[in-house]
Amino acid sequence: MYEFNYHRPGSVDEAVGLISEDAKILAGGQSLLPTMKLRLAQPSDMIDLAGIPGLSDISVDGSTVTIGATATHASVAASSAVAGAIPALAKLASGIGDAQVRNMGTMGGSVANADPAADYPAALVGLGATVHTNSRTVAADDFFTGIFETDLAENEIVTKVSFPVPQAAAYVKFANPASRYAIVGVFVAKTADGVRVAVTGAGGSVFRASDMEAALNGNFSASSLDGIAVASDDLNSDLHASADYRAHLVSVMAKRAVQAAGG
Repeated sequence: MYEFNYHRPGSVDEAVGLISEDAKILAGGQSLLPTMKLRLAQPSDMIDLAGIPGLSDISVDGSTVTIGATATHASVAASSAVAGAIPALAKLASGIGDAQVRNMGTMGGSVANADPAADYPAALVGLGATVHTNSRTVAADDFFTGIFETDLAENEIVTKVSFPVPQAAAYVKFANPASRYAIVGVFVAKTADGVRVAVTGAGGSVFRASDMEAALNGNFSASSLDGIAVASDDLNSDLHASADYRAHLVSVMAKRAVQAAGG
């Protein structure tokens, strides 16, 4: 690991003021620290958000669940408020990595990192969530732009994510047995505005399966997805799974998610 300057700001504004071209924001560190240990990243400054009051808060207000950026996966999984409002979100958090990762990794860190195989992006897009930063709000549909890429500007920090409570929802993934990352994960949500189907792990970024959404809007049943397939042309192909296999898994995971959501 290369030498760096460590900062522990007491507010979001202070953290934003410390951002420079070669600085990195530290939330849970589950992706950043390993790359630094391997000397694949060399930040001049590390800005640790852990000391900022209120940034890890979890609350439910009417039909909205709000989760702070530094809330850990374990705290989301264990939250009775989250489990009572959006059980699928609590269950998703409980299946991220292992106990060590869940107790250190954070929602904000995962969202900002935008790993194409991460679980939270599927929840954000599947539920039609809103990402809040220090300066604006961004719809989840517009937030994830590519492999490890988001709509965040250089001087922006994710502060919280708000999730509308759905009528029904479920997340099912085919996990890598070692890392627990999603080889393919599908989040299905039945909302007042229609059904949303979000897929992670299969492509370069999370995406919505529009054909599946149309079918489920007509009949919210796993049988409605019979014969509907996702094209494999733009899907990932690696040592874990070919693009064709991932395309097959999308259909299987989507049906299981619909069944788990009561369809």
